[in-house]
Amino acid sequence: MELGSPHFPFDNSYARDLPGFYVAWEGAKVPEPRIVLFNAPLARDLGLDPDELNTLEGAEIFAGARKPDGASPLAQVYAGHQFGGFSPQLGDGRALLIGEVIDTYGNRRDIQLKGSGPTPFSRGGDGKAVIGPVLREYIIGEAMHALGIPTTRALAAVTTGETIFREGPKPGAVLTRIASSHLRVGTFQFFAARSETEKVRQLADYAIARHDPDLIGDENRYLKLLRRVTERQAALVARWILVGFVHGVMNTDNTTISGETIDYGPCAFIDAYDPAAVFSSIDHGGRYAFGRQPMIAQWNLARLAEALLSLISADDLDRAVESASAELNRFPELYRKAWLNGMRTKIGLKSEEEGDQALFEQLLTTMHEQKADYTILFRRLGEAAIGEPERARSLFQDPEPFDAWISDWKQRLAREDAQPSDLKTGMDRTNPVYIPRNHKVEEALQAAETGNYDPVRKLLKVLASPFEEQPKFEAYSGPAPSEFGRYRTFCGT
Repeated sequence: MELGSPHFPFDNSYARDLPGFYVAWEGAKVPEPRIVLFNAPLARDLGLDPDELNTLEGAEIFAGARKPDGASPLAQVYAGHQFGGFSPQLGDGRALLIGEVIDTYGNRRDIQLKGSGPTPFSRGGDGKAVIGPVLREYIIGEAMHALGIPTTRALAAVTTGETIFREGPKPGAVLTRIASSHLRVGTFQFFAARSETEKVRQLADYAIARHDPDLIGDENRYLKLLRRVTERQAALVARWILVGFVHGVMNTDNTTISGETIDYGPCAFIDAYDPAAVFSSIDHGGRYAFGRQPMIAQWNLARLAEALLSLISADDLDRAVESASAELNRFPELYRKAWLNGMRTKIGLKSEEEGDQALFEQLLTTMHEQKADYTILFRRLGEAAIGEPERARSLFQDPEPFDAWISDWKQRLAREDAQPSDLKTGMDRTNPVYIPRNHKVEEALQAAETGNYDPVRKLLKVLASPFEEQPKFEAYSGPAPSEFGRYRTFCGT
């Protein structure tokens, strides 16, 4: 890479509009920053020049060691409920928001560095990251984007030339993360817990201006902000469930106001369908299990509602509680509707019938009882729609219950008045062939720790087109081999 002069057209509203909500800070110097992954298409979407960024100077910027012109690097403060327990001060302990840009679609986007060194919120940590968690977030975020799920994304991953100790020596690394914003439920909790009502108001007005500008000046804008965030989170979690994604650490500081998925620490994708699936090594009670995610999302939203009560109805707390509760009580039906619509699409239905939910649950029960692979089964249903159910049937040790379901499904499809080939085409557009299979992710990350990034690049290439059959990449579409064992994930540190 040759030395360049990267230009960022920053417009840093958070730094400008919210003094007292952060600490201005800069990244640590590192000995040898080097770009190992760079997302040129995303750079272009952000209105940035990839040729300028993919340079030695770009590597220094992405490592946090060089402050680009116009940047306002800062560590944001927030609180959060972590596994149900409230931490009144968390904040960016190893991250820096270096600034914001307006992308080529007119959207404001944060540019944040993760792993750039200690901040005043590091709580005794070193503020660093290592290559495995950095690349995990890069891989999963890009996969989620390709699957059509709102998510933060990765612009770059750099190594720093440092050795960081995390259960042994690991290569140091920094991720450049792009987000619609880094506003979290925990951001509101921080100021609400301190009874700083005017700062909660200031934050809410900023969030509205950024994510729901049509609510500016609305008399009931704070209640409507809660409504919008509730709607976004219900839709987001339904999309997680529809692709078999387990976030793993749904703390309130990982619940965004924007409705984007954030923080891919102990995340994973299920192979066999199992509502109780837990992968995180620290989730001993299964709080964030696959099937519990909708309930946890509603719980997290209740914490946002609590933080907004003084704004919703300042003179009548009982009225505020009643109004906020009414919004929160909408969540189960919002989620259910989003999930039902998604499931209809997955099995080729466009119309709605009262018995659809029972049809879906019948299939999921059979899958659970026989440990059928979630992703493969739904993909193969496209073949069953054109009269070729054999490969779908092969996923069941006892196919009789599945055959009974097929019969019911065929009767339901008959009322759709659609050609079988059109059904398959539509189903193949929503049921992926490729997800970030846990064993393939681990295989790529282990290679990267030795300096071999080819498996990561290959995996990213496959995951960029998740709905298309890709010759020679069959190994990326199957579940983990039995010798892979029980999968455990860890928070990225």
